Amino acid sequence: MKNRYILITPAKDEEKYIETTIKSIVSQTVAPLKWIIVSDGSTDKTNDIVKSYTGKYPFIQLLGLPPRKERNFGAQARAFNKGYELVKNLDFDFIGNLDADISYDPDYMEKILKKFEENGKLGLAGGFIYEKDRGVFKNRSVNRTWSIANAVQLFRKQCFEEIGGYQPIKYGGHDWVAETKARIKGWEAQSFPELKVCHHRRTNAAEGSALGPLYRQGKMDYTLGSHPLFEIVKCFRRFYVRPYIFSTFARLCGFTVAAIKHEERAVSPEFMEYLKKEQLGRLKFFKVY
Repeated sequence: MKNRYILITPAKDEEKYIETTIKSIVSQTVAPLKWIIVSDGSTDKTNDIVKSYTGKYPFIQLLGLPPRKERNFGAQARAFNKGYELVKNLDFDFIGNLDADISYDPDYMEKILKKFEENGKLGLAGGFIYEKDRGVFKNRSVNRTWSIANAVQLFRKQCFEEIGGYQPIKYGGHDWVAETKARIKGWEAQSFPELKVCHHRRTNAAEGSALGPLYRQGKMDYTLGSHPLFEIVKCFRRFYVRPYIFSTFARLCGFTVAAIKHEERAVSPEFMEYLKKEQLGRLKFFKVY
């Protein structure tokens, strides 16, 4: 099996973390065929840091996009798609999204590519996310083997093409949609606990307040067709997620407000039907997160 893979990293003002990510990738035992770092209007030193590595590592390419004032949760998917336009005609086997604040062991890519080799139906894979808690990287509480974090989603090329790539969505969730579409198409999607991924900035930290992102995620859940019963159980299962108790009600409030307003759905009726059926199946085994 060939292991030609391409990575795309959307990055906006990531001077604090991008070099850590670069050092992690250039240390891999299996190097990427190409790595497109899409600087989405960065105004800090992100571009300069990336440029300092492109001479020594020709597989790294910087794509600079013009600055944008508004924060839009479809921006990451659009930035990824801009990068994909540069590489879609190359001869490769895997395509992956990599966040700009990630690092992992030098053999991470070698090991995950081996997972694809061992299972021809595996269309999407990634490792478990670890985030800092009091200075120590700890297993993120919402890690699940059946769901792959956006930060490290790696697709088999055929799978990525069949699902139509990433779809920019108003409230975010392109990774969730891609993962679900992969299963609809008959592919398997799996995260592997033994593959540790260090996430140097806590999830949603870039959004500022803790409750705002949770409220937005509730609206996201509604527009993507999440089943109301599943949503309620999921929200109450997250009592232990900081900020404790408030995290539950912020997300549930977002979902409820979106439902009352009849916000436009971001996916097809067929997608929502599949998702609801899948969620109800998980409820039977309490596989809720």
